[in-house]
Amino acid sequence: MAEMKYLGYATVTEGLAERFHMGEDLLKAINPGAQFRQGETIFVADLGANRAGKAVRIEVDKAKGQLRAYAEDGSLLVVDPATIGSESNPSPTGTHTIKTVVLNPNYTYNPNVNFKQGDNDKVLTLPPGPNGPVGSVWIDLSEPTFGIHGTPDPSRIDKTGSHGCVRLTNWDAEELAKLVSKDVPVK
Repeated sequence: MAEMKYLGYATVTEGLAERFHMGEDLLKAINPGAQFRQGETIFVADLGANRAGKAVRIEVDKAKGQLRAYAEDGSLLVVDPATIGSESNPSPTGTHTIKTVVLNPNYTYNPNVNFKQGDNDKVLTLPPGPNGPVGSVWIDLSEPTFGIHGTPDPSRIDKTGSHGCVRLTNWDAEELAKLVSKDVPVK
C-alpha cells in the first residue's frame, strides 16, 4: 500500500455505498440485477441533511460502543457507532483534547511507536484515501498516537477491535470533523 499514490475505492459499489452511507450488501440487495454503470438508475438511502453546529465536548462510551458530540446548550449533535480500542490495545481513559483535524490524511506506520504488524520493522507512509488505515479523516488527540478516525471497512464498526483509537465510518468521521475544532475535550 505504501507504494500506491492513492488508496481509493476498489469497486463502483464500494464508492456508491459509502457515498450513500450504506453497506455494499444493502446497495446490491435493493438494486437486484443492477450493473452499476454510468447512466443507470439505482435506489440508495435518503441521507437527509448533515448535522450543523459546533461541538463543545465529545464523549466516547466504551460500554455502548458510541461516540456522542454535544452542543454548548447541552443538546446532542450526533451519536455514532464506534470501535473503541481492544483488549490488547485499549483506548486511553480520561479527558483529552482535539489537537487538529486532517481530511484525507496520509498514514505513517511506525512499528517502534504503534504496533508491530507481521515481520515488518520499517516505517512506512501510506498515501491518503478512503481505503487507508485511518480512512478519510484523522482527528488528532492530545494523547500521543491516538485519534478519532474513519475506516476502510465500515461494516466492521463495533464488531472488531482497533489499535486503541476511536474508529468511525468515514461518513461519520467526516460529519464530526465539521463539528469540532482545536481544544474540544474528548472524554
